[in-house]
Amino acid sequence: MHTFTVTAENTSLAWIAACRALDVAANQRHHGFHTVVRIADAAAENVHVRADFDQMRERCGYAPIETVANTIFPARLAATSSSPEELVRRYGEMYERLRRIDQGNRYGTYFGRIVAYPTHKGPIDQLTAVIARIRRQAAGRGPMSAAYEMDVAHPDDATHPEDLAGPAGLESGQDTWSTPVHIAGTDNGYRGFPCLSHCSFQLEHGSVLHAVALYRSHYMVDRAYGNYLGLGRLLAYMAQQAQVQPGSLTVIAGHAQIEKDLRAIRPLIAEQAQLSL
Repeated sequence: MHTFTVTAENTSLAWIAACRALDVAANQRHHGFHTVVRIADAAAENVHVRADFDQMRERCGYAPIETVANTIFPARLAATSSSPEELVRRYGEMYERLRRIDQGNRYGTYFGRIVAYPTHKGPIDQLTAVIARIRRQAAGRGPMSAAYEMDVAHPDDATHPEDLAGPAGLESGQDTWSTPVHIAGTDNGYRGFPCLSHCSFQLEHGSVLHAVALYRSHYMVDRAYGNYLGLGRLLAYMAQQAQVQPGSLTVIAGHAQIEKDLRAIRPLIAEQAQLSL
């Protein structure tokens, strides 16, 4: 099994390092399993890598990186919203239109799942609830950090009285904040949305917020760069709103691959390779 773990300072360098790790002679299919990408500041980029990759994507018919990133976090909308509640409301008002005008969003967007996760009780706004919980914990004594977990959290958990009132009776370090976006029994397709299965956030020393994202599959040319960037912006926004510092992003992919345009990206990752050394 081919796999890799890479660490980089920003999204541009992380994407280059991940592509180079897949494009090796011993890996003829240019794919890997259980790959790990750690990014110190995923909201940051190298302007030269971004410009070159966007040009390549335009030549090859891919959507702009900004379009991909916006499916996870609509940065411009957030910048003009006074609060998470307003961001959620405004996004909800335009959500159906977004799904209609872009076939790629016909099943929804990741941010749509985060702010209106469908349940039998109706849609749940996870973003506002998670931010409020982190802010409350960071401001209190003995804030929760994270624990070993499986993807069993459900958005309805956030409506329980004990969650709204605080983690009374729990010991420090035994809690975690989760954003599930894959719905059991609903998302049954073999391919396509949603490839992002789960997001988890960890609060270090009550002052730094980290994130882990689990993908069932990651296409390195089409989606990965924009996904890293969108997740980095989401993390930065949540940290800002919770009044803590943004930390690192770790992206784990069950299966990652460089798809059909390997020859198109080779000159790019070769030209920029010295940046990631």
